Amino acid sequence: MTSPTSALFRQRRAFTFLCFCLADLFPVAFTGSESLADDGLAAHWKLTADVQDSSGDNRHAINHGVTFDGGEGAAFDGRHSWLEVPANQVPALGSRPFTISVEVKTEAELDDALGDILSWYDPSTRNGFNFGLLNYSGVTSSQSNWRNVFFGIDTAQGGDAWIDCGRPGNNWMINSLTVFDGDLYAATWEPGENERGHVYRYAGGQKWVDCGAPSPANGLKGLAVFNGRLYVGSELYDGGGSSLPLSGNKSHGGNVYRYEGGTEWTDCGKIADVRSISGLTVYQGKLYAGTGTTGAWRDKPRTRGMYRFDGIGKWTDCGCPGLRVTHVGVHNGDLFGLSYDAGGFFRYQGDKEWERLGPVPDTTQVYSMMTYEGGLHVGTWPTGSVFRFDGPQKWSHIGQLGEEKEVMAVSVYNGKFYAGTLPLGAVFRYDGDSKWTSTGQLDQTPNVRYRRAWSMAVFDGKLFCGVLPSGHIHSLEAGKAVSYDKQLQPGWRHLTAVRDQSHLRLYVDRQLVSESDEFDSAAFDLKPDRPLKIGFGQHDYFNGRMRDLRIYNRALTSQQIRDLSSR
Repeated sequence: MTSPTSALFRQRRAFTFLCFCLADLFPVAFTGSESLADDGLAAHWKLTADVQDSSGDNRHAINHGVTFDGGEGAAFDGRHSWLEVPANQVPALGSRPFTISVEVKTEAELDDALGDILSWYDPSTRNGFNFGLLNYSGVTSSQSNWRNVFFGIDTAQGGDAWIDCGRPGNNWMINSLTVFDGDLYAATWEPGENERGHVYRYAGGQKWVDCGAPSPANGLKGLAVFNGRLYVGSELYDGGGSSLPLSGNKSHGGNVYRYEGGTEWTDCGKIADVRSISGLTVYQGKLYAGTGTTGAWRDKPRTRGMYRFDGIGKWTDCGCPGLRVTHVGVHNGDLFGLSYDAGGFFRYQGDKEWERLGPVPDTTQVYSMMTYEGGLHVGTWPTGSVFRFDGPQKWSHIGQLGEEKEVMAVSVYNGKFYAGTLPLGAVFRYDGDSKWTSTGQLDQTPNVRYRRAWSMAVFDGKLFCGVLPSGHIHSLEAGKAVSYDKQLQPGWRHLTAVRDQSHLRLYVDRQLVSESDEFDSAAFDLKPDRPLKIGFGQHDYFNGRMRDLRIYNRALTSQQIRDLSSR
């Protein structure tokens, strides 16, 4: 028999739900405010001519190099400029709902990461929020994220429980992970004599959909999104470099393919006499490929460099710096080449010219690069270390990851820097002052010499990592986060991040694009004793324009967000 108490609870819950629905339909009537724009407004930086707060609470920002041009919004250069709101002037958010609303403008052709929009975060305690744009290249072979939006909160919740998301096909290595058009894609190495590399699309749980195997080679390697399409390079990998049995498939790679949907691909042409495409990235509106892992470079050194895609079947030689160019990445206006030889790290100068910026100290192979707190960092062999680039031939050591030998996949996720390793196939989190904390060993294949945590991407508000030799992909949740996993179009866009009582919501151009699962609000008491950073954060300086930045001390409804004035 149902008790009166439980019946009353159900009645109250039904009434609360009805009020929420009515508030979404009639926001002004239920907020008790005559002006939506002023109701619960805790801070408002118009950013059209100055950095003053117009909310009335005097939360004025300190300007670090941001400029203004005729009311077109604040210009952030992506290198040094940002705005600082002192810690004692930041709205007290705590465990309460809040909303961030802002208009941002990005360019179509990029030569830098897009960076952070707003960050209030203490990395030493993992407390605060992160709101920005993900544009990651040089994640070993891939350009893992391209123009994705991310919003996350954290109070050191989780971050050490990896979930097995399955093994695509019969692969032994996840060569690349890339987010494209709302989905996560994986490129694989499948070394059987009658096997070949595939691309797979994640379908949730441990399910992966086969998207085809366009090359006869045993590996598909670099993945990148270019001009709204997904591209992949092919590779011959024998397995010896990972101390595994040699592959029975000896077919050469060296071609790049464009995805057409289903299992269909268009061959974009063979690059010179190379046998492997080791990395792809986009720079200044062009697609570039590194080629130096295996093959003809041994006897034809001029074919071991970098190439530019200039149309189907047209690959332009960008020269070689004298050592192999394997992976490629972008940072602060420059295109970089990473090498497996002599710790090589190079900046492309154009017209086949390269500037040598290494060798990276105590390093023979450079595997990856990532921008963290505005600085360029690289992962290396054989000391399992990460170094920060401080200028030509100037490198700062920021720590060895346990007793590991090699650092491969790298990513910035919800305010923290993560890196994957060899020989254990583990992932470490950077906790400052050269301290790296293991979040777990992802590959526990017995009786092998090497296990690699090779590829990473941020998808669905989580960090994903692919490994060798088990071929599995794992996901990690630290705090709570949501992401827009499609390409944010260039030009002016309205972005809204909402924390309500039990969910995070993300809106693009006033349309709901992502919502988190439920969480306990009391567990996320945000109170970092840090300044609020506008146009800077844990990843990079913002690269674009910004205006009409607002923080509300309540959760706006979907209808209220649609009704917001654009200015």
